[in-house]
Amino acid sequence: MPVIESTYKPAFYFKNRFVSTVYSGLVRRVKLNQERERITLKDNDFLDLDWSYSTEKTNKIIILLHGLEGNSKRPYITGTAKLFNLNGVDALAVNFRGCSEEDNLSYHTYHSGFTTDLQEVINHVLSKNKYDEIYIKGISLGANLLLKYLGETQNVPKEIKKAIAVSVPCDLYGSCKEISKLKNKPYHDRFLKSLLVALSKKQEKFPDKLTIEAVKSIKNLQDFDNVYTSKAHGFIDAVDYYTKCSALQFLPNIKVPTLIINALNDSFLSPECYPVKEAKQNQELYLEMPNHGGHVGFIDKKNVYYNERRALEFIKTMLNT
Repeated sequence: MPVIESTYKPAFYFKNRFVSTVYSGLVRRVKLNQERERITLKDNDFLDLDWSYSTEKTNKIIILLHGLEGNSKRPYITGTAKLFNLNGVDALAVNFRGCSEEDNLSYHTYHSGFTTDLQEVINHVLSKNKYDEIYIKGISLGANLLLKYLGETQNVPKEIKKAIAVSVPCDLYGSCKEISKLKNKPYHDRFLKSLLVALSKKQEKFPDKLTIEAVKSIKNLQDFDNVYTSKAHGFIDAVDYYTKCSALQFLPNIKVPTLIINALNDSFLSPECYPVKEAKQNQELYLEMPNHGGHVGFIDKKNVYYNERRALEFIKTMLNT
């Protein structure tokens, strides 16, 4: 489909990408009651899922996927869940392995292309025989994972009607190089610190798979993916992981109507993360590139973010066509 012209016009002070990104990550608050469910995966590890419900009976649900080192409590997740709950849709916020304040059991955890767990979550939702319409929204890492799933899966369940991907680093290597630049040092170092804390716990539990020296050798995010992510998940190295898991190559195969929202001033995204050609060649892809918004920083009125409102509009519009 042609690229969608965006109508997002934030207040002047939120046009700055640093301000909008930091405010959204550190200042925004959303109150939401969630009920936790723990499911056992096929490999006997677990996932914690946080549910919130519409006030009315519904056969619709949205599955929400967080970003790197995020969780189901982040405002970009709870904000979407709350808006959809108020509009007759249940919400299921996924905590990826190790992201629910309790270390997972396996040596491996999650990554940008680990779609196996998403498929198990979808199967779990379908097993309830309650939902005829499933929507999925992914943020950042979760958005790349979502697009990869939709493009690589031969038989996407018919119940999955729409998808929304926000601030997608769909070229992982390009995005890694961007976030490693000096302009992104505060973000890079914050992510790396969180990842290393979690990795130290893994090293203590699995000393035969990871040495203290290897952990100490990690100085940046690509090092982390070379030392841990790639080896723990069956890739040769970080570049092999980035190459095989980048969603960009899977976009031509997507057959579910999907909205991608990537801000042009997102400092995490490389030029390749704006899939204009792929959107124009696939009638199921809708690409929107607002001038502002930073990384998941689409601040709007009444604490409802633009990407959240657009997700709801996209679903409602598509249901009427």
